[in-house]
Amino acid sequence: MSHATTNLTMDSKLITYGIESADVKWQLSAEELIKTALEKNQVEKASSGAINVMTGKFTGRSPQDRFIVKDAVTENTVWWDGKVNLPFDSEKFDKLYDKVTKHLSGKELFVRDAFACADERHKLKIRAINEMPSSNLFIYNMFIRPTEEELKSFGEPDWLIVSAPSFEADPEVDGTRQENFAILNFTRKIALVGGTGYTGEMKKGIFSALNFILPTYQNTMPMHCSANMGEKGDTAMFFGLSGTGKTTLSADKNRRLIGDDEHGWTEDNVIFNFEGGCYAKVINLSAEGEPEIYGAIKEGSLLENCVFKPGTNEVDYENKSITENTRVSYPIDYIENIAVPSLGQNPTNIFFLSFDAFGVFPPIAKLNPNQAAYLFISGYTSKVAGTEAGVTEPQTTFSTCFGAPFMPLHPTKYASLLSDKVAKTGVNVWLLNTGWNGHGKRMSLKDTRAVINAALRGDLDDVEYKQDPYFGFDVPQSCPGVSSADILKVESSWEDMNEYDEKAKSLASKFKENFKKFESFASEEILSGGPLV
Repeated sequence: MSHATTNLTMDSKLITYGIESADVKWQLSAEELIKTALEKNQVEKASSGAINVMTGKFTGRSPQDRFIVKDAVTENTVWWDGKVNLPFDSEKFDKLYDKVTKHLSGKELFVRDAFACADERHKLKIRAINEMPSSNLFIYNMFIRPTEEELKSFGEPDWLIVSAPSFEADPEVDGTRQENFAILNFTRKIALVGGTGYTGEMKKGIFSALNFILPTYQNTMPMHCSANMGEKGDTAMFFGLSGTGKTTLSADKNRRLIGDDEHGWTEDNVIFNFEGGCYAKVINLSAEGEPEIYGAIKEGSLLENCVFKPGTNEVDYENKSITENTRVSYPIDYIENIAVPSLGQNPTNIFFLSFDAFGVFPPIAKLNPNQAAYLFISGYTSKVAGTEAGVTEPQTTFSTCFGAPFMPLHPTKYASLLSDKVAKTGVNVWLLNTGWNGHGKRMSLKDTRAVINAALRGDLDDVEYKQDPYFGFDVPQSCPGVSSADILKVESSWEDMNEYDEKAKSLASKFKENFKKFESFASEEILSGGPLV
């Protein structure tokens, strides 16, 4: 399950980072990290063999507390939009970093070297310094695990992650909004996380860093998407925000999983995973509905904020008393059918996953290139309960490139990369509604898988299509495998057609209002991909 233990107590190495500690655990195995966490009573063991950790006050990301240091590297490159990419003073960062490292000095710490990016040409060396063994297990699970030979020649990292959940900032002194923070420094190449035990902040910090590095220096498109590959090597990608179905829909027993969340698309059309693991939502998880994910929850997996059934250590996956954002991380090879290495080529299908809280999008629709560009820039979905602090019900939102919280550059950079690649490869682009219909009922996973499989097999190439009167995309009128052809016609789920008309026009107007900030750079072709009404 893990590589051999290095178990070095090389205090001198951490002094380089301003940390003086007498008890540093280097490169512990997963087994040793689990044993340590259990001995410290920081986690509980579930009946499946996985351990469960409570992350404290924060059970999701806190976007308003994510910052980027504004300096010579980022001042004229990062898109300082005032909402997503929030500037942080360089001197304030240095002082806050020193406070964090002083706080960590003298503690037992867990350090791990790992990689990001499965493509050797883009591989990033990462060193993580963690206050908690469970956080270090998350790093082990989620990033690419080096071999013993790679560890010997690892050298200095390209990026450093420093995670200190027990450190709380003083906003008036430190320049943060509140006690928690996640800050990227592109000059010092540090992801600094404090005041929160939510492990996703570490993973998304490196994702955000790569979303700056790859397009700026390597002409490679970073994507917030999952990806899998068919028997003939055809690659499919699933774009969407957390909770819209990327992990679930890419875990398919008939296709090899490349990765579940973060990928790059190179100039020579290689699709590569950034990570070495999966980070899945487990709310309402069942062996019948999602057997691949359910089966991956075993010894070595790290559950977050789950609740056990009374008097047992069996997880109650329907219990959302702590959060709806219950999670599990596990190494990617816990999924049986994976691509080794995590690379794909020949991209043939792209799916945009939108959780439509209005109930007016069909389960699937075919997009032309202009519509694809428009919808990618728009990134329409709904924030699903629990994935961010304060989100308790689905909220309609536009998240540029289906990943605005992690995109440091202007959206046009990512959109132009996608448009170029769609044009050059001729890839099919589909819209998927993984949200609600007119009855306020969520699309069934069975039907969603059926329309995806039909698209992947080419079964939708020759069926009848009807143009959506509000948005203009083409909606198939039949599809093999769905429970009823009527579900393809979302208007049939509305009892009051006037209400449907009002909702559809309302959503169309929201699209147009949101796109106003992009109109000045968008071509006539892209603008033509917007709503018809």
